Amino acid sequence: MKRRRLDSAEYQELHRRVLERDSWRCQLCGTRAELQVHHLELRAQLGADVEDNLLTVCAACHRAIHLKEIKDSVLP
Repeated sequence: MKRRRLDSAEYQELHRRVLERDSWRCQLCGTRAELQVHHLELRAQLGADVEDNLLTVCAACHRAIHLKEIKDSVLP
């Protein structure tokens, strides 16, 4: 089954919902600065654009995740 790609407005709304769900805090270190939304199952690995696959992280933690400095076992 092919994944449906969200348009820009839908994607922005999804990000806002994830940020609100996570209380506008990085779910790894707790900061409120430079927040981003991370795909737990990466898009390149067919990860879906759905709330259950997204996590609020700060830029530093996001970078550390992708550099494998933060282990997958630490992620919710």
